[in-house]
Amino acid sequence: MTPRLAVFLSGSGRTLQNFAEVIARGELRAELACVVSSRPGVFGLERAKQLGIPACVVPRKELPDVAEFSRRCFAFAREHRADWVLLAGFLALLKIPPDYQGKVLNIHPSLIPAFCGHGFYGDKVHAAVLAAGVKVTGVTVHFADDRYDQGPIVLQRCVPVLDGDTVESLGHRVFEEECRAYPEAVRRVLEGRATPRP
Repeated sequence: MTPRLAVFLSGSGRTLQNFAEVIARGELRAELACVVSSRPGVFGLERAKQLGIPACVVPRKELPDVAEFSRRCFAFAREHRADWVLLAGFLALLKIPPDYQGKVLNIHPSLIPAFCGHGFYGDKVHAAVLAAGVKVTGVTVHFADDRYDQGPIVLQRCVPVLDGDTVESLGHRVFEEECRAYPEAVRRVLEGRATPRP
């Protein structure tokens, strides 16, 4: 059976689009089962509509706690028979239920454990990298657990920090690497070459 992937997002859905294109080119044997957004009105929902993928909004700010928010997110994934959940710029903390333990992946735009954790996402990561003056950053794909940017690492890829880089230019190069790294990590997991062992 073809593995079914749920994509959880909070923004533009660029990673969703990338996976749709990778699958269409035959580079990843999987299908996109559904999309969950933690925010209403984001372009990721429009992308899901254009791709014909069922989508729903589970507004974190309107729900009382992480447990109820997580219950609703995973209920939608379960309803659409998603085998795996891919966090794609998903900015809300989740409590992963037993049936999805070891079945949730996340991508982070730095080399974990550097520049990660609560409050480190998107351009905030790249700004911190530039402020620190480091010469190398990158991307990390890891199995997600109930904490921000924790869990066993599947793969990491380096991206050089160049003289004259801005948050925008660095972010562009890091995202280009994300587009290659995330599908490769999913391939490794689906083929059994990476497991959620520490």
